[in-house]
Amino acid sequence: MQKKGFKNVKMLEDLPNVGKSTAGDLRRLGIYEPDDLRGKDAFILYDSLCSLTGKKQDPCVLDVFMSAITFVNDGKPEPWWSFTKERKRILAQREKL
Repeated sequence: MQKKGFKNVKMLEDLPNVGKSTAGDLRRLGIYEPDDLRGKDAFILYDSLCSLTGKKQDPCVLDVFMSAITFVNDGKPEPWWSFTKERKRILAQREKL
């Protein structure tokens, strides 16, 4: 990953996997700085974005949210697609409940 280590991350766009569009989505959700992601749940953010926009977002958006939150918490950048398997597993578990 080419993004900066967390100490050098100042803007949402500095986060791994976060570009202009995702940063805009996060700002719509009240997330203005990378540190605002600490303690957030990617699934809640995703559901909130779907409600806010009135349409189901691409599930890859959830993967990007998961990657950004993980990076903020542990500083390890990973490609967004490395979260796809985990997202699918969690959603499958939730459907069973």
